[in-house]
Amino acid sequence: KVEATEGDTLLTALARAGVSVPTLCHMKDLSPTGACRLCVVEDLLSGRLVPACSYPAAGEMRIASRSPRVLEARKTIVQLLLSNHPDDCLYCGRSGRCELQALAGELGVSRRLYRGTRARRELDVSSPSLTRDPEKCILCGRCVRVCEEVQGVSAIDFIGRGSQTVIGTAFDTGLNVSSCVSCGQCAMVCPTGAIMERSNVDDVLAALADPKKTVVVQSAPAVSVSLAEELGHEPGMDVNGQMVAALRHTGFDYVFDTAFSADLTIMEEASELLHRIKNGGTLPMMTSCSPGWVKFVETFYPERISNLSTCKSPQQMLGALIKTHFAQERGVAPADIVSVAIMPCTAKKFEAGREEMGRGGLQDVDFALTTRELGRLLKMTGVMMDKLEPEVADTPFGERSSAGKIFGATGGVMEAALRTAYHLMTGEELGDPQIKELRGFDSRKEAHIQFGDVTLGVGVVSGLGAARTLLEELRAGRDDLQFIEVMTCPGGCVGGGGQPYGLAEQAEKRARALYAIDEEAAVRVSHKNECVRQLYAQFLGKPLSERSHELLHTKYEARNVLR
Repeated sequence: KVEATEGDTLLTALARAGVSVPTLCHMKDLSPTGACRLCVVEDLLSGRLVPACSYPAAGEMRIASRSPRVLEARKTIVQLLLSNHPDDCLYCGRSGRCELQALAGELGVSRRLYRGTRARRELDVSSPSLTRDPEKCILCGRCVRVCEEVQGVSAIDFIGRGSQTVIGTAFDTGLNVSSCVSCGQCAMVCPTGAIMERSNVDDVLAALADPKKTVVVQSAPAVSVSLAEELGHEPGMDVNGQMVAALRHTGFDYVFDTAFSADLTIMEEASELLHRIKNGGTLPMMTSCSPGWVKFVETFYPERISNLSTCKSPQQMLGALIKTHFAQERGVAPADIVSVAIMPCTAKKFEAGREEMGRGGLQDVDFALTTRELGRLLKMTGVMMDKLEPEVADTPFGERSSAGKIFGATGGVMEAALRTAYHLMTGEELGDPQIKELRGFDSRKEAHIQFGDVTLGVGVVSGLGAARTLLEELRAGRDDLQFIEVMTCPGGCVGGGGQPYGLAEQAEKRARALYAIDEEAAVRVSHKNECVRQLYAQFLGKPLSERSHELLHTKYEARNVLR
């Protein structure tokens, strides 16, 4: 006997009872489509096969979830999907993590029973962040739904009718001329290898093999709490010290921590916020750390570009310092430095290639690898991270506060910025550095914080669909917020498009790990990072100085969707 509540589908009721039903098109928290029919179960009273994801549970039902008829139906569906699917599993980047491959194994599909006409479609490699292989697409629609319903971008959709249906962009052009913001959430939900990040692993290996190059690497705050998961360990396990050691064993000459430049970002961003408040600048000021969000504003809300902070992201700030200050200190020509960033985000690849992010014909960051790519790099080079003793990152860009570390979770940038903004405004420290109203995985969070005589209205948003809703509220006249943090991906960087494939629950574990690091830290505010203080004293001058504007700030421009 299984208990169900009003509104439950059979899939929900069965899952609560510990009964697993396979799915392909189904997406948690989104309305069911019942498109793939893989979740069929047998209603023994009516004798029908019904889709568990969309069929409502009701009293007096008798449901068979593993009857011979059900298993045969599911097996046939998988066999039909495989009838014109490429047989290149040995070369596919999703091999071993492909849901279609797993279902074939689970259902005992061991040979090709049906042979359909092989669809021939060109590989789309136009995007700097993602690749699309339409031949591997099984039309589950998950990428379409996450792009439209979660992110509000609608860069891809179903094109054509009947057997000619495919998934593509407007006018069936490349991703590079679509409204795609490179967030990679489509790659996260794709069950096959139809959408993946554009790999730069071979580029990095070539740089590591070149004795003439000084290869420098930085790693984002969220990577250390997700890399272990990519290598088969428990989600949320922090392996920062072992990751530093592994990067050195891989051959990188210097290993830096992007959380250092997150502290630097806070110094600049908090100063910019106070400058805008005191001098009648454009409000609300919106964070600019997330490149997918920046491109979203440039594409869909260009009238809000002036609201974006002019601060570069931590990745790009550190990239700029590596090829200026660090190059000068080490006596290395910037052209001989290869700057690599390990990020939880596919949009960071796009950001690294932006024209604004370099000087003298050189990009500040040469290659951005995702967490998944770092896992592949370590496996290819034979580095066994769990066998290594922890090491610390290199100075001067290795020291961080825990404020820089919590950047990886939604609300973390805002909390870190407010800790320092409060100090800059009042000269005092927040009694409790935790701002609990801004924590958690809700897509929208708001608070009004008292800063001396000033009440600051702040908002935190994760996921571009939620960001669009807030932007529409601002367009309609809302004016009670002065500072807004937006993360492109639901949950923030811990749920980024370059993170290990998995469920939202795993992203929440990663966020909890970041906050646990914050709880135990000796330095919890960016303005007390001694290496940041020295950098200002010896090189930058002060926040918002002419040199910091030259290296750490940038500008954005409106984009036509078709460019």
